Amino acid sequence: MNVNSLTRIRVILIIFCFFALVIVLKLYSLQIINNESYVQKANAQYEKPANSIFDRGSIFFELKDSTKIAAATIKEGYTVAINPKNIDNPESVYLAISSYLDIDKSGFMEKALKKSDPYEEIQKRVDKKIGESILNLRIKGVIVSKESWRVYPGDSLASHSVGIIGSDGNNKIAGRYGLERYYEEILSRNTSGSTINVFAEIFNTITSSVFDSEIRSADIVTSIEPTVQNYLDKTVTSVRNKWNSDSMGAIIMDPNDGRIYAISSSPNFNPNNLKEVTDPKIFSNQIVESVFEMGSIIKPLTIAAGIDSETIDSNFTYDDTGSMELNGKKISNFDGRARGKTNLQELLSQSLNIGAANVALKMGHETFVNYFKNYGLSELSGIDQPNEQLSIIKNIESKRDVEIATASYGQGIALTPIATIRALSVLANGGKLITPHLTNRFEYIDGSIESLEPPIRQVLKKETVDNVTRMLVKVVDEALKKGSYKMEHYSIAAKTGTAQIADRVNGGYYKDRYLHSFFGYFPAYNPRFIVFMYHVYPKNADFASETLAEPFIQTAKFLINYYELPPDR
Repeated sequence: MNVNSLTRIRVILIIFCFFALVIVLKLYSLQIINNESYVQKANAQYEKPANSIFDRGSIFFELKDSTKIAAATIKEGYTVAINPKNIDNPESVYLAISSYLDIDKSGFMEKALKKSDPYEEIQKRVDKKIGESILNLRIKGVIVSKESWRVYPGDSLASHSVGIIGSDGNNKIAGRYGLERYYEEILSRNTSGSTINVFAEIFNTITSSVFDSEIRSADIVTSIEPTVQNYLDKTVTSVRNKWNSDSMGAIIMDPNDGRIYAISSSPNFNPNNLKEVTDPKIFSNQIVESVFEMGSIIKPLTIAAGIDSETIDSNFTYDDTGSMELNGKKISNFDGRARGKTNLQELLSQSLNIGAANVALKMGHETFVNYFKNYGLSELSGIDQPNEQLSIIKNIESKRDVEIATASYGQGIALTPIATIRALSVLANGGKLITPHLTNRFEYIDGSIESLEPPIRQVLKKETVDNVTRMLVKVVDEALKKGSYKMEHYSIAAKTGTAQIADRVNGGYYKDRYLHSFFGYFPAYNPRFIVFMYHVYPKNADFASETLAEPFIQTAKFLINYYELPPDR
């Protein structure tokens, strides 16, 4: 290396060292020498109170006209605190700030007398205008510092699905339930916490940039339509209260692509007021985390499997004996009554357990199990929610006739509500297994947009589900409440379900406790929506047609009117 090259390198090194020294001296001046002049901004010397400045991506609902409505966002305001050693007259300071804040005088005075403590918090989450008014008073010893926090403008609207944030025990705020948790890495932002100074922040930023570059921060735009969600929330609450159910849930979804317009559980909670929550179990989303025996809404899936496998056709008949004994156990129709020679339409219209069992037994174990697995019942649905549980259907692999017979009409297998609507959507969309989802797209902070396209796979032939749909339309037009819910200009395919609830203590089933379920899709031959409702142990009602038919029909009418769906007949 020649002398000129060495000289250039030394000059560059000296310049680099000079600028590095200037930066270090400047930081030292800001944080150490001139610290006192930045007390108001830095909130107690150069350290920040824990999580005072908080940032996080937003979650949005989206109206039918594509207008975004905030479901979870950041609100900015102030924290008001005092430095007792700088307060000469606590009484006058109290009078000044109490005209803006509702604060307890004795508590304030107690804090103001702690002369050895440089920082005593008076009130957090002060409205921005009020905080600025107090700041403009320029009262010696009063610290007004910027603060931001998570808010949920819709209060309890879709609270289980949106979720909440909370501390992880290490002074880090993160998503704890719902979308907040599922998309934690996308929603989180690299913000400062407690006792982090400028040096630490610089190195933290560098580390994040180098090692976490693959994680892109974004806002989330959900598929939830707030007007529809609000309607469903009110319906679920009203129905649960009317029948004093232990719990209730409902879903409105596009069966063609799995887009969820509304998803509701009761009891629910207000994420803006968690102090009212006495049992943390309420935060769990039972639509994805709990399993239930769903009852007769499973019968259309059994018939579809029979037709698709060419075990039966639409003209199939059987001898309905009212009951049968399999593997030492007796199963029967809901009323135990025999019907004699019966066809598929009557099997569905009268909801006959023996008919569904006949179809399943005629298919055989292997075929029946394969179809139920193809409906996605042995796997997670893939919905973007944390803690999704697997449905429990392993017993149908036992080779015992009684297991597939009871499963054929929705007893003996326990399904999550989300897995249930996913399976039933196969009947509405031409035989495709979709992936339910709550997120439409990510809007990244760099301005780019990514739309989600969850996977879809064909599991039934279209002609199979067309046959079953025709039968389900006839159930509504003629059998459900004797045809009183038939809509003249709209075809609706639907089925009720009433399942006995298992007695987990004594074994067997309660004789007076039921789970009611109801599903339907419309317009039936080119569906825009599928609606699924269920509630656990409604009181003083035996059958789902009593408790859920009316709420379902009213929901269907609301959706038809709100989205101005054209008549299909």
